[in-house]
Amino acid sequence: MGFRNHTHRETSPRLCGYTWKAAPSNSSTMLAKTSNGLPFKPLISCVKRRLRPPRPLVAHPSLRIHSTRPFSVQPILRSREARADSPRRFTYHVAASFSAKHKTFDPTGDVFLFDPYNRIQTEKKRPKSKRPASGQDAFFISRVGDTNAVAFGIADGVGGWEDSGVDPADFSHSFCDYMASAAYEHRLDAGESPLTARSLMQRGYDAVCKDRTIHAGGSTAAIAIASEHGKLDVANLGDSGFVHLRLNAVHSYSEPQTHAFNTPYQLSVVPASMLARAAAFGGAQLCDYPKDADVTQHTLKHGDVLVFASDGVWDNLFNQDVLHIASRFMIRHGAWRAGDGGILVGDDLRPYTQPQDPSRWRAALQSALALEITMAAKLASTSRRVDGPFAKEVQKYYPQENWHGGKIDDICVIVVIVSEDGGSEATKSKQ
Repeated sequence: MGFRNHTHRETSPRLCGYTWKAAPSNSSTMLAKTSNGLPFKPLISCVKRRLRPPRPLVAHPSLRIHSTRPFSVQPILRSREARADSPRRFTYHVAASFSAKHKTFDPTGDVFLFDPYNRIQTEKKRPKSKRPASGQDAFFISRVGDTNAVAFGIADGVGGWEDSGVDPADFSHSFCDYMASAAYEHRLDAGESPLTARSLMQRGYDAVCKDRTIHAGGSTAAIAIASEHGKLDVANLGDSGFVHLRLNAVHSYSEPQTHAFNTPYQLSVVPASMLARAAAFGGAQLCDYPKDADVTQHTLKHGDVLVFASDGVWDNLFNQDVLHIASRFMIRHGAWRAGDGGILVGDDLRPYTQPQDPSRWRAALQSALALEITMAAKLASTSRRVDGPFAKEVQKYYPQENWHGGKIDDICVIVVIVSEDGGSEATKSKQ
């Protein structure tokens, strides 16, 4: 299967991560076209595309990246014999998988399993040589201070900055590194306010803006903090996002943030010279900030599955596609099972999420599921026959374009499997 070139290239001035472009005066449709033929609305065209139809309403201490060293994850859970009136305790089994566009997916190496008791990264920002092979997409997973809460997120670098000689990965990967460090170093006993997803995003963005090695760039962001008491706080800015799966259904999901058609929100660092040049053309600022992110709170239950991903997934897979993959895996491994009243969750998920043989850590349920979703998105992105969300949206707004198949892009996925102390019995007693 051949790869298509979806890179957006042009010479018009850029402002805050977006490109402004006037439509030809003789255009009967009043649409400006890029070099690949995809039309954009007049005046504004974004250096990063995001198209997706509405989804159906159905219901540190580790930052070890790209490591194959086996380890044993010790459970964060308190005793399963906890008193009935004690606070509910949750633990989160987290893994990530990724694949850079135009590169072959390697399921033996393009995966990361989170170990909450092992932190080998001591610097706030990794050198390029230690980054995962995820292209312009980046991710982080970190324990929050000395608690059992976990912070994690996805950042999708804006590829259009390449036209200005900027490596988009510098922004997105540094952004994630700074958020991971901020989460790990957070201490309530030191007088700090409780950490939220939006405040963590703000800390990461502030650090990037102060980093003199990052002269320009931008990214979207989908950031979350899962507390040890089963509360999930999410801040989503742009077109990365998540789905929350429960008992064989899509329980909730994020909506992409866009200024206009094909113009997603994104954090940006813009040189003063570029701002001045844009102002000379009469442009208006379209910068976005963490305060603009959509913030939502969710209550988690034993057996829930969270999937956070960049638009390399959401442009090629529908929510129901992700649900189908997750359901198949959870049922096949016994974490979910069919009962008289529908799908049930196993009492103890640790046998599936913590393999006894350290050499088989990639077989952990969260790792296998992250790998499967990445592979499915990779295959869909190169397809020319099956129309994904991106193709459906192009056909809806511009039927004359004859766009079919997938959309090649970097892919990054984080999978979280939620486990409660006491399992299903504890969940039932609280309902």
